[in-house]
Amino acid sequence: MRKLIICLMAMVALIASGVLGQSAEKGEVDAGALFEQKCSICHSTNRPKSEHKTASEWAATVESMRKKGCPLTDEEAQVIVDYLAQNYGK
Repeated sequence: MRKLIICLMAMVALIASGVLGQSAEKGEVDAGALFEQKCSICHSTNRPKSEHKTASEWAATVESMRKKGCPLTDEEAQVIVDYLAQNYGK
């Protein structure tokens, strides 16, 4: 019975991750909330909000943060880069 429950929980997690992935592809991700959630792990979000960079400069900044340990998937990183470029771009 315990194995059945574990299997069911794993299936639910896989289905949920697929649904969340589809939502992200449809643009239903709240980019601002994702930015606030992920970037505030290490520093205040006021710091990046005070800067104005091109999309490629934001991409380099986000990649630098990932190398320092920021837990971002490739998709999340792109959403954040797009958000920053749109709202805090040159």
